[in-house]
Parts: sequence; structure tokens; C-alpha cells
Amino acid sequence: MNKDYKGIIIEESLEDNRVLNDIHVVNFKISNDENPSDRWHLYTVSVSKDEIQKLSKYIRSGTWYMHFWKDKHIIAIFKDKIFEFDYDDKSTWKDAVSYGLSQGIPEGQLNFLIS
Repeated sequence: MNKDYKGIIIEESLEDNRVLNDIHVVNFKISNDENPSDRWHLYTVSVSKDEIQKLSKYIRSGTWYMHFWKDKHIIAIFKDKIFEFDYDDKSTWKDAVSYGLSQGIPEGQLNFLIS
């Protein structure tokens, strides 16, 4: 199985964090928030397209999403909703951004950064 997509999973976005047991974790860090209850546990992962499909079933409803990239190809997943688009062609982002906004995610958080 090709695990050629990279992404970051925020553990707090998951309904059941045990799904991480089946994911190839490349790196892990905890955000630097002073208040421990505000800290996020961030997993840099390498995943296959099939694993991305599976992860969409584990995202909490509401203001959470994940995105994964392979070169400039982006897959953004929300609770049971998946969008694919081209990072360089902002016109292809429209449906994903509109859906994210409809879920209450601030526009500034729908920037789908890749690295």
C-alpha cells in the first residue's frame, strides 16, 4: 500500500484516537499552549488514499478537518466528507472552503498549508 500522502493529524480532532495505532507516524509534537487543556497533540503522518478515506469516519463533527497532500494534490477531509483539489489552482478549493465555512471553521483556518 502506497503511503505517499503526508499530513498532520490533531489527536483532539478524533472521536477515537486508537485509529492512530494503524497509521504510520513520522513525527509527533505537542503545542506550546500554557494551559494543558488547550494543548494539541500533533502527529505528522504518511498515509495511503485508503487510510485517508478511513480517517474521515473518525473526525469529530463540527469545526474539525484534516488535509493531506502528495506534491500539489490535496485531499481535505471533514466528518464523512472528502474534497480533492489542486493546491496551485485556488478555484478548485471553492467547494472545500465553502463546506468548511458551513461547519463553522474560520476562513483563516482553511488555508490547507503544505510543507
